[in-house]
Amino acid sequence: MKNIDDLVESASDLAERGLSKGEIADELNVSRETASWLVERSGTGTKPTPPTPTGGPHDIHVDWSAIGRDSARLHHLGAAMADLLSKQGEDIDLTIGIEKAGAPLATTVAQELETDLGTYSPSKHQWDDDDNATSDGSFSRNFAQIRDRDCFIVDDTITSGKTMSETINAIKDQGGNPVACVVLADKRGVEDIEGVPVYSLVQVIRVEADE
Repeated sequence: MKNIDDLVESASDLAERGLSKGEIADELNVSRETASWLVERSGTGTKPTPPTPTGGPHDIHVDWSAIGRDSARLHHLGAAMADLLSKQGEDIDLTIGIEKAGAPLATTVAQELETDLGTYSPSKHQWDDDDNATSDGSFSRNFAQIRDRDCFIVDDTITSGKTMSETINAIKDQGGNPVACVVLADKRGVEDIEGVPVYSLVQVIRVEADE
């Protein structure tokens, strides 16, 4: 994607295909607020989005589709993410990938670190306009379960940190112990979330002058 018009067009297409705004945010690697703004700007949405002081959201879009569409590149990226985690302990035997984009990355991380693989579907996939209507996230039964184990968490990006925080707490609720998180890009520049260290291949820092 080259510009904001491409993002608006993509958001419109995803909305017309029935994706929730939470899923659109996940697909476009933007915040939920940005996803809502893009959908409304496209004219696809039915509810007005409250304007921000500058007339649009403050966000950064990360397009890593050149990696995601090629299995070899995806493997190399996952191996680099696994390397970031390799010094965090030898007794960790479970890697949790946050769906959707974190799951394929977690597959390679799990392979490289020789752990089991689990996946977590966050509550934002059910989010549209009303936060109160959001249901809880869930772990897929088709993959490894927590079972009180130490584990790593893998996702593609951190935008607000809400999804990672939710995943960490969901793992703890299942009796698990999140040891470390790893992402491709961290748009917040955080060192830890909920007391769990966060590692990233890229940190995105917005530089803005005071007006």
